[in-house]
Amino acid sequence: MHNGIARDGRLLYPAFPYTNYTRVTRADADALYAYFRSLAPQRQPNRPHELDFPYNRQLLLAGWRLLYFRPGDLSPQPARGAQWNRGAYLVEGLGHCSACHSARNPLGASKDGLEGGLEGGLNSTLGWYAPSLTASGEAGLGDWNEAHIVALLGTGISARGSATGPMAEVVARSLQYLTPEDLGAMAAYLKSLPATPAPAPRAARTPPASEQVMQEGRRIYAGQCAQCHGGDGKGKLPAYPPLAGNRAVTLTPAVNAIRMTVNGGFPPGTRGNPRPYGMPPFGHELSDAQVAAVLSWIRASWGNAAPPVSAADVNRYRAITSD
Repeated sequence: MHNGIARDGRLLYPAFPYTNYTRVTRADADALYAYFRSLAPQRQPNRPHELDFPYNRQLLLAGWRLLYFRPGDLSPQPARGAQWNRGAYLVEGLGHCSACHSARNPLGASKDGLEGGLEGGLNSTLGWYAPSLTASGEAGLGDWNEAHIVALLGTGISARGSATGPMAEVVARSLQYLTPEDLGAMAAYLKSLPATPAPAPRAARTPPASEQVMQEGRRIYAGQCAQCHGGDGKGKLPAYPPLAGNRAVTLTPAVNAIRMTVNGGFPPGTRGNPRPYGMPPFGHELSDAQVAAVLSWIRASWGNAAPPVSAADVNRYRAITSD
């Protein structure tokens, strides 16, 4: 966990996020080891890596580590207080939030330096966009109430939004089991992060959708969406989230909105929200052009001002089914 080296001396691939886990304390690593040893053994032989050249070369992986990995503990900042330091440790170490919420360069390393930032990025493997946790136009939390952040992380829903896609799995399998104190520490740390401007995507320069497309989008919304989300886009919490001013709807690229419309989805089932309301799939009813039309209309209505979605965009992400 600390050095990214296997028991036999092989270098581990950073799909195992040792670039974050290197900050985990030895005491916590020992506690994890003790827990793992308490689990019943399973007869499941490891499979060899199925990587093609050049990714299957340990020498090249060693070069990657020289460029992008520095083992080291997370240095506490006494002036920030115990809660803030605990939150930083959970977010940057054990929680490894930057593993998803960090833009990547062509070699798979964070674009924000060795440690990785939280500026958001598209995960091409999962087919979801992990929004920036520092930009207010995406998922920046600086203006959130801490109680709402705690609710979102601990239950998957809050008055400000809900967790879907891969984040729903994170909440269901991990974050819901944290203590209220640790959730509060994460909330305090995330709120303290300096605000950054949202990335300027190419799609922002896309010409507006035609009047014909917008009229088609309005018609589809009235027939398929308004019953839950309302004709005014205000929704009805906690079951039906608002679409007006919803940053998840206006993100660019619009991959998350496309996938939710096509495949549907649920917030996680948690102890605090055991029976979540879900979004039904419309991929079997709507064509690529129709999904693009309704999303383009939503992204330009009720004060939303996001670029339109094309049928090609929808087609690109329709085939991705992993969550």
